Amino acid sequence: MNMKTTVTINIGGSVFHIDDDAYEMLHTYLLAIEKQFANDNERKEILSDIESRLAELFTETLGNKKDVISKDDVIKVISIMGEPQDFSTTDESKNYQSAKNTMSSYETTKRLYRDPDNRVLGGVCGGLGAYFNNDPLLFRILFIIIFFGMGSGLIIYLILWIAIPEARTTAQKLEMRGEPITIENIKKAVREEFENVKKNMKF
Repeated sequence: MNMKTTVTINIGGSVFHIDDDAYEMLHTYLLAIEKQFANDNERKEILSDIESRLAELFTETLGNKKDVISKDDVIKVISIMGEPQDFSTTDESKNYQSAKNTMSSYETTKRLYRDPDNRVLGGVCGGLGAYFNNDPLLFRILFIIIFFGMGSGLIIYLILWIAIPEARTTAQKLEMRGEPITIENIKKAVREEFENVKKNMKF
């Protein structure tokens, strides 16, 4: 009987057990990602966000059914995240394309978060605006009307502030807007945030 060797790895602060062949594929994938962003000023943050998202996907994929990541699990996660330019061997490309076809219906679920990049107080209205695809100003006006009309606007706002988590990572900000959490979207979001910070620092 052919027993597979397992490796213990740390991805995004989470510990996983992975088959040796799956590890080789994941290792090649991560090296290709690092190479793609080697010259980016935002490299560290991009890689950190990608690793955090990989950890989330592996946790979802494993569930309660098993505790070892297989090569099929890696292929599935790669099909969701997207393939960096330098990641390809003949077999991996075929496996990846096959998984991509079967995962074409995968969609990111939009979630409600507080938006730290578009806030006046706690980012509640910014998050509601992103979730419902409306201008946050409309929700701010609504809370003001409720506050002066019924006196409960502030209480409702504070409850939502406590109940709704803040979108801290790039992946959460993409999820807040209902955008797929892929390598390209993470890169784009981090670069946009980096450019906004540079603009705000100019006086």
